[in-house]
Amino acid sequence: MTNWLRNGWPTLAIMLGASVWGMIWYPLRMLAALGVTGTAASALTSGAGCLFVLLVRYRTLKTVRWHWLLPALALAAGITNLGFVWGSIHGQVMRVLLLFYLTPAWTALFAHFILHERLTWAGAGLAALSLAGAMTMLWSPQLGLPVPGNLAEWAGLAGGMGFAMSNVLILKTSRVLPDMKPEMRTATIFGGAAIFSACASLFEAMPAPPTGAHLGTAAWLVVGLGFLLASNNMLVQYGLARVPANRASIIMLFEIVVTALSAWLFAGETPGPREWAGGLCIVLASALSSWVHRTRALPPDPDNPEPGLAAGRETDRKDGKNRSRAMV
Repeated sequence: MTNWLRNGWPTLAIMLGASVWGMIWYPLRMLAALGVTGTAASALTSGAGCLFVLLVRYRTLKTVRWHWLLPALALAAGITNLGFVWGSIHGQVMRVLLLFYLTPAWTALFAHFILHERLTWAGAGLAALSLAGAMTMLWSPQLGLPVPGNLAEWAGLAGGMGFAMSNVLILKTSRVLPDMKPEMRTATIFGGAAIFSACASLFEAMPAPPTGAHLGTAAWLVVGLGFLLASNNMLVQYGLARVPANRASIIMLFEIVVTALSAWLFAGETPGPREWAGGLCIVLASALSSWVHRTRALPPDPDNPEPGLAAGRETDRKDGKNRSRAMV
């Protein structure tokens, strides 16, 4: 294998993972059309993903140790998954995803209070840029205040906040529980999403459940999505463990490109000028985040990868030791 191919596999893994996340909304809408609600779809697919990880990597169960961070991570992951799934089913996909990607703003705040990281002027500026993009996208003379216009957009916003919190808690967990294998953190994320969504499904009206051939189709979709999401998560972790964080976080933005194209092709959704302008600010904030941290960003150790829902992390020398930092 040539050096080009060897070095290109991790990048390809991240791009494939971003592509899957950029198109996952379509099979979720297929499930909704069969009578499976967004909360139920989130619970079933996450449960299938957790079961898949536990079956494939059951030997790593012995590395799990109890700590309050694990239920906190599970709760944040549950909000993340349900917000994205429910929002993408019921709302305009591109607007929901852009609200979901307000990560720089929330990560800066959460990392400051939970990881005790100093909130720099650069981090505050990037947070303000991403929030300005959201306000541009959401404002209109008819709607007045620049806030989400429907429950789907609120779900996307809440999911993005959970996404940022998950990133911070993953770093915190990797510090407090360094011996816990990455696969078990993945299982915690999927398990938390399954439990949280199952509880939320009790409050969502259930249409007529699928029967006959539709029931079989729905079952295959659930199993297939669970397998796809779990394997995709591990694939992306492979890439993140071998690609510098500043480059990986830019590659992850490929998800927005795939989402825009798939929403246009399969749902006929075409963003307007305000969506383009606001989305540009949000994407620019994420890209500049990588550029700002480029001099301190180091590739993770392949022998001790830190998984996550996000690609970004940086290192900070304190007391003579390298410590991972949440990138905003």
